[in-house]
Amino acid sequence: MLFDIFRNFIHYGFHFLMPIAFGYLFWRKNWKLAALIMIATMAIDLDHLLADPIFAPERCGIGFHPLHSFWAAVVYVVLLFMPSWKLKAIAVGCLFHLFTDSVDCYMGSLKKEMNSPITLSLVTEQCPLGMPNIKKPQ
Repeated sequence: MLFDIFRNFIHYGFHFLMPIAFGYLFWRKNWKLAALIMIATMAIDLDHLLADPIFAPERCGIGFHPLHSFWAAVVYVVLLFMPSWKLKAIAVGCLFHLFTDSVDCYMGSLKKEMNSPITLSLVTEQCPLGMPNIKKPQ
């Protein structure tokens, strides 16, 4: 439960708060507009509508959805080299979106690992100090 709260805080904090920080850091003169542009890159999640089911909590979107693919990332990197700061803000927003979703995928794999029967079977009984005795896998 606590892990899920932390995971969601990281995921949505990165999606909505980091663009504000990036906007202020990279485009101080236009930081509010830059932040809005980067938050608007959340629109790349519209590619989830192409999936069946649309939302699967155990699925990692990186490499699965078209706008979360390697080739989409290549396009986002190319946008970094365009002269317009707005295109650069779009690129940073999309690339950071992919990074954020990658972190979420990693945290999802940690949760699966924490809940796996193999991991749970390693803990046997409590030591006197409250620490679990760990037995080696056989």
